[in-house]
Amino acid sequence: MNIDVHNHAFPGAVIELLAREPDTYGTNIQGNFVVNGNYAVHELYPALVDPAAKVQQLKDKGLDAAVICAEPRLFVYHVDARAGEQMCEAINRGLDEMASYDRDRLRWMGCVPLQDPVRAAGMVPELARAGASGLEIGSSIAGRRLDDPDFEPFWAAVEEQRLPVFIHNAYNPPSDGLKPYYLQNVIGNPLETTICAERLICGGVLDRHPNLRIVLAHAGGFFPWQAGRLRHARSVRPELAESPIDPWTYCGRLLFDTITHDQAALSYLVARVGPENVVMGTDLPYDMATPEPMEALRAAVDGATARAIAEVNPSALYGF
Repeated sequence: MNIDVHNHAFPGAVIELLAREPDTYGTNIQGNFVVNGNYAVHELYPALVDPAAKVQQLKDKGLDAAVICAEPRLFVYHVDARAGEQMCEAINRGLDEMASYDRDRLRWMGCVPLQDPVRAAGMVPELARAGASGLEIGSSIAGRRLDDPDFEPFWAAVEEQRLPVFIHNAYNPPSDGLKPYYLQNVIGNPLETTICAERLICGGVLDRHPNLRIVLAHAGGFFPWQAGRLRHARSVRPELAESPIDPWTYCGRLLFDTITHDQAALSYLVARVGPENVVMGTDLPYDMATPEPMEALRAAVDGATARAIAEVNPSALYGF
C-alpha cells in the first residue's frame, strides 16, 4: 500500500465556518476559489473537499492511501485563542468525516490552536482518543518560534501520546527579494522549514523530548544540503556554544518527505538521511505537487528502497 503523508484537504466543516464568520479568519470562499491575502488564490479543487475525488486522485497517481491534513492557511494562529480553537475543531471534525469515507485508505492529522500552547497541549490526548494518526502544525506560530519555552507543554503532550508531528511552513517572514517570480513559495517555503528544523535542534527541543518524531515538509527544506554548515558553525561560533555538536544525529527524530522535484536531489536525500527516515509526500492536490510521485521515487532509488519509503515507513509511522 503506497501511502502519501503530505496530502491536503479543505473540509466542508471549515467551509461552513468561514461562511458563518467571513471576517474572523482572513480566508474566504469566493465562488469556487479560496482567497487569502497572504497566499495565492487557488481553486477549491474537488480532491480538497470530496473524499471520493481524493481517493480517485490517489489511485490515478499510483497511490493507495493518504494521511490527510489541513492546508496551511487554515492554521490561523494570528486570531484569538477562542477563534483558533473553533477553527481547529472544524478542521478536526471535517477531516475525520472525510476519512470516514474509507478508513482503510484515509487517515487524518489533527490541528491545535498553538497561539494558546496550554490549550493546545490539552487537546493532544483528545485528538489521540478521537482517532487522529498524527498532528499537523505550522513552522511559525504567527511569528513565534517552536523552540520558545512557551511551547514546552505542547511538546511534552505530543511526546506522551507518541503522535508524529508534520510541520508545514507557515507565516513565512516577508522578503522583498522573494516577491516576484513566485519565489515566496519556491525559495521561501523550504527556507522556512529549514529555519524551523534548525531552531528545534539548536534550542534543545529534540534533546528534551527524545521520543518526538517530526516529519518535515518539502524534503526538509535546505536542511539536508546545509546541515554541515550548521555543524561547522557550532565548532567556531560562540552563539552556538550550547547547541548540539552534530545536527545529523537527529535523523530518525526528523523525517523527510520526498518532495524535491529533482531525481538527483531525491537520490541524495535518501542516501544522506537514510531511507528509513524518508516518507512519501506529494502536496496533492495543488499545482506544486509532484506530478507523478511514484514514478519520481522509483527513478531515484531502487525497488526495495522505494517500497520502504512509500509503504513500510509511512505505515509504521501512522499506524496503517
